[in-house]
Amino acid sequence: MSEQLPFLPFTKPTIDEETIAAVGNVLRSGWLTSGPNVQALEAQLSEYFGGRPVRTFNSGTCTMEIALRIAGIGAGDEVITTPNSWVATANVIIETGATPVFADIDPRTHNIDLDKVEAVITPRTKAIIPVHICGLPCDMDKLYALAKKHNLRVVEDAAQAIGSTWQGKRIGSFGDFASFSFQVNKNIMTGEGGCLVLNNAEEARLAEKYRLQGVTRSGLDGIDVDVLGGKYNMTDIAAAIGLGQMKHLAEFNARRLALAKHYFAAFGNDFEASTGAELPVADFEQCNWHMFHIVLPERINRATFMEQMMEKKIGLGYHYRAIHLFSYYRARGFTDGMFPIAERVGKQIVTLPLFPAMNESDVERAVAAVKSCLQ
Repeated sequence: MSEQLPFLPFTKPTIDEETIAAVGNVLRSGWLTSGPNVQALEAQLSEYFGGRPVRTFNSGTCTMEIALRIAGIGAGDEVITTPNSWVATANVIIETGATPVFADIDPRTHNIDLDKVEAVITPRTKAIIPVHICGLPCDMDKLYALAKKHNLRVVEDAAQAIGSTWQGKRIGSFGDFASFSFQVNKNIMTGEGGCLVLNNAEEARLAEKYRLQGVTRSGLDGIDVDVLGGKYNMTDIAAAIGLGQMKHLAEFNARRLALAKHYFAAFGNDFEASTGAELPVADFEQCNWHMFHIVLPERINRATFMEQMMEKKIGLGYHYRAIHLFSYYRARGFTDGMFPIAERVGKQIVTLPLFPAMNESDVERAVAAVKSCLQ
């Protein structure tokens, strides 16, 4: 049967003809770098996040680094984060000259275990970067109580969390810094890109400096540089895609929610007990369902499982290998066994297909393939 079915990728963007036409209009306009579309996207995002200042960038990585720089993080400081994320989350800490400190993850949510964060806070700790993994929010009450108690800045790695909520409030609409990614597999995308939600106009002006070589312009020919910036601005081409995607954000997230619910129904109540695999937390209120993970039982070799799924024309990813086990981080003194939950999850996790253009039969195909490969 699978021979006749098309390959089902683990993710695929949805782009409408109106957006494609808008990109064409930008190309014809001759204004390709940051311009009116960037300004329009920032205005829409600001409205979406409750009126907070928002600045766009060419990635959701530099947004975290710039937030740390605005917060004054640098050499001699420590920043606590999770080992369960894309490596960028830790890399940005090192880019500022600070030292990354990891705390292990919760075995069910796969978010950073805030109870373990407190144990690694030192006088050098200046900030924490929690990750809302797969769009499932961290416990925001606990997070910000901890930050307030220890006078820490918070840079939320909300790369996967646009549209996620905490107690009815959108992630990014409250708190400290919030960094979002618009990379191509996110719930909305600009091809590559991201945005940073800031606290006030002063931080927004500083973010603008950091994203474009530290430059401030005045009048027709006035120019000055008073901070060390980089080249991180978003193009108008990318912003045109983002404006088109914003129109569909609620629809995309609603479809992801419906597909996630269908995954749980298709797996059935006895799936975990009968296979030893672990399903994600069934949060249908606050999560935007950016990804659908399962953790394979220890008896299953993940590479073999992925190969078997590919033979059944089901695409998979795995998100993520524990950061501290990469060679670069081992060279900084991290070793096996330091964060056992992140290590176990990172070794056995797989990401199943989930994107708005899927239908219920695609979910059923993926689930049937998983069950077959686990037998």
